[in-house]
Amino acid sequence: MSPQNVLDGIEHLKEYQGKEMGPSKWVKITQDKINMFAEATGDHQWIHVDVERAKKESTYGGPIAHGYLTLSLIPDLFWDVLEVKGFKTVINYGTNKVRFPAPVPVDSSVCMKVTLANITEIKNGVQCEFKCVLNTESGEKPVCIAEIVFLLMN
Repeated sequence: MSPQNVLDGIEHLKEYQGKEMGPSKWVKITQDKINMFAEATGDHQWIHVDVERAKKESTYGGPIAHGYLTLSLIPDLFWDVLEVKGFKTVINYGTNKVRFPAPVPVDSSVCMKVTLANITEIKNGVQCEFKCVLNTESGEKPVCIAEIVFLLMN
């Protein structure tokens, strides 16, 4: 599937500043996905992986996804929403701020919207800050808000 928005070069990027793009495709968060993430990271906290205990003791009524699992969806969903062209190199430079305002219950689906929040010209390119907001289908509160940074180099 091709991305919804193609940002081609610095001038085209500037046209998208402040514009919300998306939503992305939906990704279902299954218990198997949560368990695989727990194995990969060593984070086996019961609220994520112990289904029976989470159903009995959790304030959420069952298991929830790891916050970092939710954050890790950003690369896949980001490139579903947009493509950046016109630069020799696109570098994931990091994350400025991450928050998890609401949980992701097991078997929820998550999608994302992206806003190009800031563009700063740097030597041989630009630094772009994107605000990524992930929601479940209930959409009451975002489940993750992250400001990610890319360097786009010529």
